[in-house]
Amino acid sequence: MTSSQGLFSVVRQPILDLRGRVHAYELHYRGGLSPDGVSAFNRLIETAGSLGLEKPRELKKLTGKLTAFVCCPLEALNEQLAQVLPASLTVLEIGPTLEVSPEIVSTCRQMKALGFRFALEDFANEPRRTSLLELADYITVDFCRTIPEVRRSLLDELRGKPLTMLAKGLQTHSDYRKAREEGFTLFEGYFFLEPVAIRNRRPPVNQMLRLDILKALQQHPLNMSKVSQLVKRDGPLTYQLLRLVNSPLWGMRQNVESIEVALVAVGENAFRRIATLAIASEFNGDQPAELLSMAILRGRICEVMAAQRGLDPFGQYLLGMLSLLPAMQGQPMCEVAPTLPLSTDVVEALLGKKCPERAMLDWLEYWERGDWAACDSAAEALSLDQAELSRVYIEAVAWTENALHSST
Repeated sequence: MTSSQGLFSVVRQPILDLRGRVHAYELHYRGGLSPDGVSAFNRLIETAGSLGLEKPRELKKLTGKLTAFVCCPLEALNEQLAQVLPASLTVLEIGPTLEVSPEIVSTCRQMKALGFRFALEDFANEPRRTSLLELADYITVDFCRTIPEVRRSLLDELRGKPLTMLAKGLQTHSDYRKAREEGFTLFEGYFFLEPVAIRNRRPPVNQMLRLDILKALQQHPLNMSKVSQLVKRDGPLTYQLLRLVNSPLWGMRQNVESIEVALVAVGENAFRRIATLAIASEFNGDQPAELLSMAILRGRICEVMAAQRGLDPFGQYLLGMLSLLPAMQGQPMCEVAPTLPLSTDVVEALLGKKCPERAMLDWLEYWERGDWAACDSAAEALSLDQAELSRVYIEAVAWTENALHSST
């Protein structure tokens, strides 16, 4: 295993707007100073090479060509290292500890002229920092570490200025609702993963049918006639599935117009993945599209790593894809999992039991939150190479972006 000191890892965290759409991603990476004094920002630059990206600006692959929020320490501004990133897609985050000087302000002006945007973190309206305010595009506030009075005072002071207010660290829907009410318009955190009960919720008309399809997909070999008949009874799912089959992701040379032809054209294994993706897309309904994106990413990574761990790839794909079903359906996992037509091992893994089937999903959840110490411990327990896991993550992000665009 590579020592954690020399590991380069990066994960994206979504920033959602008022309509639940992804506005940007913040890139979190292994930071701090290495023994030779290399800065956290330099480590981000080195991360690009270690993950097989051609150059630092290829980090945009992590954001699906959306804006990236990137921490920008003092030495990065002084040396203008941030210019290696694509200006039009980069927001440089300036922390509250930055010692503002005329030279720093001048450098920021130059970078602003190049097209970079700036976010001031935990901004305090102090004389030494107001000189940066006119250059800022975003003000970020750590929501759970500030009291309501401080937030209200800040919002009142900045009202009317051409600034976008971003609330960070939102863990629950309650946090999110408060942030909206206070006047924030962008939101970062995994609050949208929390299942929220929906009053008078009725199961989708085709829910039982889709569960039957999931059950049929797990048969080896597939009963092609049975699967075809089940899918064709679900109009929206049939449309979604054929749309996916005909997308560039699967490289069909001619248009596929029937479920039977789709089964033959892509093969059983690919058809299982496509059908599960279509079902998850329908389950997600009007929830944030980022939920589906994260489900696809989890499913893909679990599937790719399954072979190394002697596990069933499709079972792991299902585990990753369905791990976010509670948030999609507004029900706790203890109610959702027992209804799913899955093996006992996968159901127990969904319910949180520590078992081989669950281990990769645990690692992914640590990774999503940038908990690198927990990632290291989990990878060591599984005898997995963290450098390889980082590369798998990068490839899975690209696969997920293609799959998501194909399903919408």
